[in-house]
Amino acid sequence: MPHPHPRTLTAQRSYPRAAALRFFGWLAIPVMLLATPTVWSDPVGRFGSLLQAVQTVRATETGDEEGPGNGTPVVTAAPSYEVLLDSDIVYANGLSRNSSSTSAVEQSQFLDVYQPDNDSGNRPVFMFIHGGGFKGGTKTKPEIVAMADYFASRGWVFVSVDYRTASDLGTIDGLSSEEVLGFYTGIAPLEWVEFSLAGAETPEQVTQSVAMYAAQRDSKAALRWLVANAANYNINTDYISVGGASAGAITAITLGASELEDFRDEILLTDDPTLASTNLDTGYSVQSVVWFWGSRIKLQLFEGIYGLNRFDGSDPELFMAHGTDDVNPGTPFSEATEVQAIYDPLGVHNELVPLEGKGHGAWGATVDGKSLSDLSFEFLVARQNLTVE
Repeated sequence: MPHPHPRTLTAQRSYPRAAALRFFGWLAIPVMLLATPTVWSDPVGRFGSLLQAVQTVRATETGDEEGPGNGTPVVTAAPSYEVLLDSDIVYANGLSRNSSSTSAVEQSQFLDVYQPDNDSGNRPVFMFIHGGGFKGGTKTKPEIVAMADYFASRGWVFVSVDYRTASDLGTIDGLSSEEVLGFYTGIAPLEWVEFSLAGAETPEQVTQSVAMYAAQRDSKAALRWLVANAANYNINTDYISVGGASAGAITAITLGASELEDFRDEILLTDDPTLASTNLDTGYSVQSVVWFWGSRIKLQLFEGIYGLNRFDGSDPELFMAHGTDDVNPGTPFSEATEVQAIYDPLGVHNELVPLEGKGHGAWGATVDGKSLSDLSFEFLVARQNLTVE
């Protein structure tokens, strides 16, 4: 049964502007993540001195759903299968804003499923989340399609996800704070929008921050859809990997570290009836996260609003590839080393591959002749103990 009255987290409702600004300085940057090599300035300053990690206990809840496979999936070292594509599958609906409507409208969210043309009933799955600065981006980015073909041709089910971005959330130019709160009702929690208003310097930053919440809500819904439909693709849900690039990596690590109820239960069904389309009662457990040039910013934002640190020893194992010369204010290379400093004492296995001399969005980088897909393949096979033929 859908949750009739999802729990609303108790927020820290006093938002000093100086503290809030630390989270939103990077939101002033344009859409660098859409693949341009442009480097932007950060008008507010780095957010590296944000809240320090404290330990809390996170129960790794899983639902009753299981994939059809038993035992360890088999993958292949070389491309061995034709790839079948099911594109533009609706995994959930969400509320959006457009210029022609005075209220929020329902919008379908789509994903693409790439699967091997084989008869295996026991497949691992890799869900990938595109970048775009939470302002744009697409699941059909050529580099993601190439990665999908790489993994699906070796036996994985690969899922590429679209989600709501700032481009779907309208404009709040000229609105008062109270009007903005009403404008985004059902799209982001009240406390999230309040915090955004306290910290942002422009209306665009507020919308981008709201988009960060919507992107997380949607990506979690996509993963719940995937588990709910695992039997249709012969997916073994004991072998779930989630990855992303840039904004997608920010969302991926948040998906892995957060509780099942986070970014799900903060909004009531009465405010967002589309939540009923998101497989609310489906659980999942992520085994591995793949991060390409990401950051912790969304988890830090969540902690700033709710006072809850979600990093703990039960988080998924993590593979990171990050350019050492990444000067994007939202995803500097130091973010990767700071995540290692959090996870090492917690005993969470993590590996960082520095992409020497590379900046942001280094899709073509190689290390010892190995591509990012090769490096990710090696990590997932080794850490999930997959059988390789």
